[in-house]
Amino acid sequence: MATRLATPKPKPATAPSAGAALRTFFNIAKAWALNEQQTMTLLGFDAGTRSTYFKWKKNPDSARLSRDKLERLSYVFGIYKALQLLLPDPAAADGWLRRPNDAAPFAGRPALERLLSGNVADLYVVREYLDTARGWS
Repeated sequence: MATRLATPKPKPATAPSAGAALRTFFNIAKAWALNEQQTMTLLGFDAGTRSTYFKWKKNPDSARLSRDKLERLSYVFGIYKALQLLLPDPAAADGWLRRPNDAAPFAGRPALERLLSGNVADLYVVREYLDTARGWS
């Protein structure tokens, strides 16, 4: 009988890749005019982890990114890229998140409300919607 090898768990990202990812994320949050609470929610922080968030914001290279944080960052980066491609005017791309949207995933609400639910699945839904609009799904 053959022995199955265990699949190794992905290790958390560490500096410099974590630092570069966080710097990019904070730049996107600034472009989207997110406040501190919105930025924390998008990254998956809650009241109990505020100190870690502020530590990472001050020194991104000190971060160790969990699988959850990496997944969230990946979705945010994909959403940002899709918006830049769909709406080449940066102001329009960055403002899209705040405009009411009648598409099914949003039910007349801005996409930002869905993103700020705190659920990774909602980041996926917005990314999937934009990828479909780009013809990638």
